[in-house]
Amino acid sequence: MSAPVTPADLAARASSLCTRDGRAWAAGADPAPRLDVPLHPPTERAAIDDLDGARAWIESWRSAEAAWPVTVTWEVRNWSRVGAQQVPARACVEGADALVAVASHARPDLAAEWATMRSRCLDLRAALLPLATEPDPVEAAIRRHAGAIAALPAVDFAVLDGVVAWLAVNPTSGRRVRSLPIRGIDTKWLERHRAVVTSMVSAVTGREGLGLVGAPPLVRVRVLDPGLAIGGLLDVTAPAAELAALPLAPRAVVITENLETLLELPRLDGVVAVHGAGYAIDSVATLPWVRGTRTLYCGDLDSQGFAILNRGRAAGLDAQSVLMDTETLLAHRDLWVREPTPATGEYTLLTASERETLAVLRAEGHVRLEQERIPWEVALRALSAALEGDVLV
Repeated sequence: MSAPVTPADLAARASSLCTRDGRAWAAGADPAPRLDVPLHPPTERAAIDDLDGARAWIESWRSAEAAWPVTVTWEVRNWSRVGAQQVPARACVEGADALVAVASHARPDLAAEWATMRSRCLDLRAALLPLATEPDPVEAAIRRHAGAIAALPAVDFAVLDGVVAWLAVNPTSGRRVRSLPIRGIDTKWLERHRAVVTSMVSAVTGREGLGLVGAPPLVRVRVLDPGLAIGGLLDVTAPAAELAALPLAPRAVVITENLETLLELPRLDGVVAVHGAGYAIDSVATLPWVRGTRTLYCGDLDSQGFAILNRGRAAGLDAQSVLMDTETLLAHRDLWVREPTPATGEYTLLTASERETLAVLRAEGHVRLEQERIPWEVALRALSAALEGDVLV
């Protein structure tokens, strides 16, 4: 036999329902959720065993019915020993506002949160739906981000719909963030709220992105052979598109994940070194004088290093890894640290040996051997061997 449901139990259930579905209610034009709960009144035997408790339970529902937006269904029970008794049998709460009001007895802060979320979502609907050809994507975007929208500081929300509206009306503006003619925003504002803005704009326009242009990706290049100097320069940082036009013809390219390693590399005939950390590997892969040349990749011995290597190969680099093997890892156990944010993917473009090393890294607890911590003489020997016996001077 189920225990009698109390008003506090109803408030807890309403709170769970609000947590689960509140964003959808806030984003909808006419939210009409309903919570209908059987109250499981006590049996005659249970009421006789605890008569005071049964009376208090009945009175608690009389009080809830009077004070809460809840409809209680009362039924008459004809009990042989105590006579006919009117008891609450069901409680029903209808509508988002009513559910929030009931849930607030379990979560006192919920009413204010809901009021803000609902008001802001309605404001966004009013501002964006007239600009959209289809309402469903807009409502879905508002629903998805309703929590974040409600959490925005008031000053940020005050400009959100204007930002989204301008970008939706100008989906291919080609402007930079700093030149947007919208009051209240700057580069950092858009960085902080880009996920919400992008989702809203895409929902209105049906296009990906914001139609803005950012700073071109920069790539740093060190020419290790003075005979290949770029206009007399040996160390150059420039947009990838400009570096792609250089008439370089190295016999080999060394890509390093870490800047310190790039800067430490000594002179080497016919070799150019490139900094290719993280997403920069995509830009490096666009350089024709890299793609058409024998390429070595020197990365950290950690999951992120292997993820970058896999990414580079997916972008078209035929790169051979250096110092990214199990022997090097185990020989420098005393230099290991824990990797703070391990990459968890499966990287199909790694060699069998590289996959084995990645498995060891993970089995040891996601450890990291940073590239620059490997003794320099060891690193130079390995790089020299990889360059087919060339001697570093």
